[in-house]
Amino acid sequence: MPNENKPLLLRPSGKDYLWGGSRLNDDFEKNIDLTPLAETWECSTHPDGPSYVVGGAFDGQELAAVLKTHPEYLGERHKGENTLPILIKFIDAKKDLSVQVHPTDAYAQEHESGQLGKTEMWYVLDAGRDAKLVYGLKKDCTKEEMRGAIADGTVMKYLQKVPIHKDDLFFIPAGTVHAIGAGALVAEIQESSNLTYRLYDYDRIGKDGKKRELHIDKALDVANLYSSAEPKQPLRVLKYRQGVASELLTRCKYFEVYRMIVNTERRQTVHYRADELAFRVLLCVNGCGTISHENGTIPFYKGDCIFVPADSVTLTIHGQAQFLDVRG
Repeated sequence: MPNENKPLLLRPSGKDYLWGGSRLNDDFEKNIDLTPLAETWECSTHPDGPSYVVGGAFDGQELAAVLKTHPEYLGERHKGENTLPILIKFIDAKKDLSVQVHPTDAYAQEHESGQLGKTEMWYVLDAGRDAKLVYGLKKDCTKEEMRGAIADGTVMKYLQKVPIHKDDLFFIPAGTVHAIGAGALVAEIQESSNLTYRLYDYDRIGKDGKKRELHIDKALDVANLYSSAEPKQPLRVLKYRQGVASELLTRCKYFEVYRMIVNTERRQTVHYRADELAFRVLLCVNGCGTISHENGTIPFYKGDCIFVPADSVTLTIHGQAQFLDVRG
């Protein structure tokens, strides 16, 4: 029987959070009728923002429905599961995001009806000249001190601000106090979770005319309130073979992420496939080209996301493009 594990081009759900901008429509041609457009959930089976298959046998179906019918697409590592363990987003921060923290799996299991916690990674696609992010604390503080600082608006004195630049990457374990700053365009790879505890939100008013909800008790339950070293950019080593170069960005228990640069001449091609262990996802962050297999071709452009089932057919990639190559 021929291998039917073919790649699936995905269409995202969008989010209009108040800090968003317009770059996901302007730069990535998402054509989502939301203003602002803060996030697109590119590869997701989370009910809060599903992605949908474009073209082929599953055209128009939610990726979640496809995986329920074909759990083998997740791979041997995820036997017995039928939803994605990860979620991949684009984030356009026109304004600062709230200062927040995510729970661990254990805390979420106990306090959030068995949901997953959230460890995540950011890859900076673009950053304004003075763009910064909050990463951890610059000095230790107690829960009481943090609570007092939130109440009197002096919380920033504890937070470590880090300048960010295009191509930077940051790994944010659950429990890390963090915030993406204004002017950042980011790809985020995370556990499949929508649990965010807001510590501080600059007293902003939401669409309903009220201040947005804070989750101070839960946030202080899970936050690491010790000072942390300023995150340094890891040493990255590009490995070259004909037509393609790749480098490891992050490896953790939830995902592995590589940056893959494809640059094929007319007759060159790059072969790619997911093995039996786990699915992969190709997120095109620049360029364009085609992904072909014996039964068809998918043209891809900057901003496109392609789910590659475990034990996939062999794919042939042609073009000039950069991907985040995510392995589940």
